[in-house]
Amino acid sequence: MKINGKEYSRREIEKRIGNVNQIGNTVHYELTEGRSKGVRAVEFNNGSGLSFTVLPDRGLDIVHCTYNGINLVYQTPNGVAHPSFYEPHGPSWLKTFFGGLLTTCGLTYFGAPGKDGEEELGLHGRYSTLPASRVQDRSRWEKDRYILEISGTVEESTLFGNKLRLTRSISTEIGKRSLSLRDSVENYGFSASPFTILYHINIGFPLLDESSELVLTSKEIEPYDDGSKDNLENWSRFSLPVKDFKEQNFLHTMAGDSEGYAHAALLNRELAGGLGLFIRTSIDSLPFISEWKQMGEGDYVVGIEPCNTKIENRALLREHGRLPLLEPGEKEELTVEIGVLEGEEEIEDFIKKLKDTVASCRG
Repeated sequence: MKINGKEYSRREIEKRIGNVNQIGNTVHYELTEGRSKGVRAVEFNNGSGLSFTVLPDRGLDIVHCTYNGINLVYQTPNGVAHPSFYEPHGPSWLKTFFGGLLTTCGLTYFGAPGKDGEEELGLHGRYSTLPASRVQDRSRWEKDRYILEISGTVEESTLFGNKLRLTRSISTEIGKRSLSLRDSVENYGFSASPFTILYHINIGFPLLDESSELVLTSKEIEPYDDGSKDNLENWSRFSLPVKDFKEQNFLHTMAGDSEGYAHAALLNRELAGGLGLFIRTSIDSLPFISEWKQMGEGDYVVGIEPCNTKIENRALLREHGRLPLLEPGEKEELTVEIGVLEGEEEIEDFIKKLKDTVASCRG
């Protein structure tokens, strides 16, 4: 493993420490105040400056994330709410949305509220308010690497209806500046089920500011509405907070590199000598990134959101032939890597890789 720029073997590390928690750890605790009371949390500190907090009672989603003490994500005014406060109707999902590094939307519906047949669907689905079960801390040595990992299972099911099971693993390594999220989603029912998933990654101040820029391997951009269409030329640039800003949304169809991975990053060259948050996904399972641009006062956030289809009400997806389905017994494997770019050299190397990927896709 690499500590402060120097490589060490396991034995060399063990000679220098009394406990591995000295150089990286997971800390398990329970929140105790207000609407967050009773929510389990697991804080990861991996010795590289990267710290993030996983919430098993909110679908193993990720709330806080910092690098060397610098905040990377947006926190909504709600804070973390216990899942018992969830209101499923209309836009009420917004009342328990914490933002953070990751809020997962789905699994059987997301997008705007409305009816699909006789079923009334709220905003963005139930997933993030479902507690995980069979939660395990699987942190361990693997040869000279120390892996910090938590895993668990979340089921979205209903009698006489859809039955999806998501098994999630979130891991990082001591000395690395990234984390990996691996999801396996299985239809354990006996009828085909809608399967829509959105990884709502929410970047905030100070990484997000007027000097920030969004870069990604996008080969096609589709604005969601007229307001977004009118501002299409500015999709990658951001401003200071704007009073009464109306959100803009863009669907990016992603190009993959030679290994089939799409890449995106929010960069701020004026922060800490150059800092960025990057995302890597497989275009086989997550062919799109939906961009949520919200420059409002107090509501100042950019969402970079890998997804498996366009973000629309399920009835519209069905009507337009864009609704993914899982057949009985079928599984879908999904991976998302999130990490930090530090310094001008890393940022430039990342941009060059993006440009090469898009150029190769266009022939």
